[in-house]
Amino acid sequence: MATKKVTVTIPEDLLDEIRADAAERGLSAYVAEALRFKRDRDRLRELADWLQEEHGPVTDDEHAAALDELEELDAEHERRRASGQPAGEAA
Repeated sequence: MATKKVTVTIPEDLLDEIRADAAERGLSAYVAEALRFKRDRDRLRELADWLQEEHGPVTDDEHAAALDELEELDAEHERRRASGQPAGEAA
């Protein structure tokens, strides 16, 4: 994959924290991953906005149901982590 060197300005305290977190994989890899994550979130926000325009806002009941489902998924993920089972395998 082609790369390009750029210059960015980051607050010193944030840079210190990032360097500590990114020690093994390197600062460039950490920043690239963070930028991909941010780009993906921006795209999801655009999709959510479009879906609300097309289908109306999410109701309180739909929102509550989605949060319940996320809690169930988080609990399942934690059970699999605790048992050593990879996340992609069936229980």
